[in-house]
Amino acid sequence: ASFTISLHKADNTTVRIKPRPGLSPSCRIRMKNVIWSELKIKPGENVTFTFTCSAPEKYFITEIQKNIDCVSGPCPFGEVHLYPPGLPRLNRTYIWDVKASTKAGLELKFSTSWLRQIKPGETCLDSISYNINSCIDKATVNIGTFCRNGSVSRVKLLGGVVMSLHLPWHSPLTTSGFNIANRASIKRLCIIESILKGESSITLMSPNYPLGFPEDELMTWQFVIPPNMRASVFFHNYSLSNCERKEERVEYYIPGSPSNPEVFKLSDSQPANIAGSFNMSLQGCDQDAQNPGILRLLFQVVVQHPQVDENVTHLVDLSKEKNMTVTIHSEGWPNHTPLMSEPICLICKDPRTCDRALTLTSGAVYRISFLCKDLSRLRITAEKGIGCMDIRWCQRKIYSLSVPKAITQLPIRLHKFIWMLLATDLINVEIMSPSLKLQQHVPEQKCNTSYSYSIVSATPETQLNVGVFCPGGSIEKIQMRNNITISLKTFGKGFINESIPQDLKMSFVPHIKDECSFTVSPKPKAKVYLQTPNEPYGLPPYVSVSWFIAVPSKQTARLGFSKDRMGIACDTGRAYINIKEETPGAEEIVRREDEPLPQPRNMHHNFWVNISNCKPMDKTHLTLQFWVTFADKQIDLGIILALVAGAGVLTAIGLTVFCVKKKKKKTQNPMVGVYNANVNTQMPRKKGLFGKGRQNNESHVYAVIDDAVVYGHLLKESNGSVAPEVDVYRPFDGPVGSLPPSPPPFSFRKDIKCPSDTEEEPPALTDTDQDTYTFAHQKSGQSEDNEDANTKDKGDTSAPLLENKEQDDLLE
Repeated sequence: ASFTISLHKADNTTVRIKPRPGLSPSCRIRMKNVIWSELKIKPGENVTFTFTCSAPEKYFITEIQKNIDCVSGPCPFGEVHLYPPGLPRLNRTYIWDVKASTKAGLELKFSTSWLRQIKPGETCLDSISYNINSCIDKATVNIGTFCRNGSVSRVKLLGGVVMSLHLPWHSPLTTSGFNIANRASIKRLCIIESILKGESSITLMSPNYPLGFPEDELMTWQFVIPPNMRASVFFHNYSLSNCERKEERVEYYIPGSPSNPEVFKLSDSQPANIAGSFNMSLQGCDQDAQNPGILRLLFQVVVQHPQVDENVTHLVDLSKEKNMTVTIHSEGWPNHTPLMSEPICLICKDPRTCDRALTLTSGAVYRISFLCKDLSRLRITAEKGIGCMDIRWCQRKIYSLSVPKAITQLPIRLHKFIWMLLATDLINVEIMSPSLKLQQHVPEQKCNTSYSYSIVSATPETQLNVGVFCPGGSIEKIQMRNNITISLKTFGKGFINESIPQDLKMSFVPHIKDECSFTVSPKPKAKVYLQTPNEPYGLPPYVSVSWFIAVPSKQTARLGFSKDRMGIACDTGRAYINIKEETPGAEEIVRREDEPLPQPRNMHHNFWVNISNCKPMDKTHLTLQFWVTFADKQIDLGIILALVAGAGVLTAIGLTVFCVKKKKKKTQNPMVGVYNANVNTQMPRKKGLFGKGRQNNESHVYAVIDDAVVYGHLLKESNGSVAPEVDVYRPFDGPVGSLPPSPPPFSFRKDIKCPSDTEEEPPALTDTDQDTYTFAHQKSGQSEDNEDANTKDKGDTSAPLLENKEQDDLLE
């Protein structure tokens, strides 16, 4: 098909048909049997041509430029037409270059299909776009690129303008969509008018964005808002230049405001909840010639209906809090920016100070309100710092790690509460949950509560992710080194109800050797899963972690590991697992990284589990999980029978002793102690305890003598004779305790005192000789008063004296 283009000279229009950039010239233009790669048609020319291919739109574009001189002659004001007609169906760019005096202003007024500004590099859905440039003298400023179907209704410019319209080859558009009008000087770079109807949101940019706004320039945006609507301004991206004179600022003219114009810095929170129309101006400054910097601005204007509860204020009392911040924000903040089409939620400190996110600091009382239809889209994130630089001032103080009532009473869901616990190198942190206790979140025992705690321990050398925990478990205490971060994160609306009995507390304690130490106090018949910190990356090199597991009385614990080996190879050092019960003579179980882990075993007393890491080789890391179950102790039938028999024997002995005492009281026979020199008198003792034997001193002679011996001549027996009654001492051969347990290895030396079910027994005495004593009883009666006095002063003389001595030693 052939095309004929005829241009009138008076139209001052030029048409160029050019190849598309970057394509090979596989299609040409044929005019009068001459092949051309491009074609230029000047004003007053009439040209007929064809293409050598059937789809020229793939290879060519058309550029139509019309020059309008409003300086030397009258301007053709009114509607702008797409001229000339009959152009081939190629991608077209219409350019109107209007020259005008800087003493006058030009107005580009758009039809009902108003414009929407887009960022550089973005495209319009229908591929139809407008580009507006302002020309002052020889300087050109890019006002912006726009698509159709927006809110920008007019653009007023100072001086000349270059207006471009880009149409795709298949577009049926036949009108330009705007007209040009003459206006008086606007005394600024440009004025952009935007008309917003109903709830809507628009994004606008400063001229030349993302490059710099012209030096010491002024421009204005005019926003036409229905009087029953509310508008809010948000700055999303801006930068400042280096000013030598003046100051970059934003000015608002709000009808009815007592302080027009209201001046703000670009770093300030901008006005919100504005009723009706308003103007906003951007003012530049005189920039530093050597380092000018860039002034640029991208902002958003949101229009919405007044909220029903916009006058409802909520009291947030943080006056008694210290080192705490509370931020109320939209869901997904700050990483997720809501789409322009999404309804906006604003938080207001006062009727005109509103933003998508509002931060409140401790030490003050706030009255806030919400401009939001759906409060469930808002969240609260709070952070509190607790520090200790001197253990003398904070060792005995217990801090509550609970969410303040000022936060829980708000109609906003708590997203996260973070406690930053700061301490010096020699001070550690102890976290306690005495009543609820904590459960570690592991695949075999997942948390199903509405909130959980994430705990991270950070030292200058390492950062240890201790794990995720929730209430309702067996972990009573966790001790950690250095700075700790505890993050409470919620997962549902039930947090407020579940968190009423929050009991998490913390205190600062002296330095501990391990990076982390757990105290586990399970309920009877519980099953507990415990895992090394820093999952899934494994324990950091040379880190040691301990668990103290308390075994309930009348219970037996069974300890087992979830895998057979540690699964690492050490590059430097050794990795160990140590297990030891807290009972005298308990065996310590030690395994290295190259040995199998212990098989499941029963533990009858409180016990320690310690895991110490080496420096693993590449691509290996130490991650272990173990479990502990509890069950009632099983008592053997033989033991029960033995206990019953023992009780019977003790009962018989008690009755015998009672009868003997009863008989003695009746006979009133005083006991006479007589030394027997024909037997060995050495006391049972530890070998080598005394330097001199008992036979070489006189400490044994008449150790105890009854008054009856001293006053024997006064006995009222008729014949005055004494018939001694003989008793022979036999050394104690009952059960004695074993040697004290050897101290735990270095990895078990903790400053934690744990109760023990068994007291330490003294060392066994060594039988070297048998000491024999004889005792005589007076056969005549003795006054009961003397008998009672002697018994009170010297104890019961009917029992061997050395047995009393052994009992005293045992008690000591």
